[in-house]
Amino acid sequence: MPETQYMSQEKLNELNEELSHRKTTVRKEIGEALEYAKQLGDLSENFEYHDAKDRQADNEKRIAELQAIVLNAQVITKQKGGSSIEIGTTFRAEKDGKEFTFTLVGSNEANPVEGKISNESPIGKAFLGASIDERVIVDTPSGAVQYIVTAIE
Repeated sequence: MPETQYMSQEKLNELNEELSHRKTTVRKEIGEALEYAKQLGDLSENFEYHDAKDRQADNEKRIAELQAIVLNAQVITKQKGGSSIEIGTTFRAEKDGKEFTFTLVGSNEANPVEGKISNESPIGKAFLGASIDERVIVDTPSGAVQYIVTAIE
């Protein structure tokens, strides 16, 4: 059974737009490049032809990836004020006296620099289901790290 892909409606819309663009515009551009390259003659040593074929293969691969993601997408809504951390929840946690703000998201939207952590990452798995004032232990390659959940927004 394919794995569920958790994401926001915005991310799903973005992926659908990319899929549509690749299936229409990009396919057409590559088709035109292939036709032009064929007119140049001998295909065995025709760089333009081989380049267009490579781009075509890359595009079709990405289309297949996008179709699988979209097919298995489950839209999450931003949770506000719940009693525990779920996918879509923004929360604050303290580590060594420093406070961090995180949002638990699906793997397609993870961006640690923006505080968006994947539900599939070690830190995301550790926080999933936690509530305010709960101690959360995250196992990392350099050892266990402890956080305390301070707020669920």
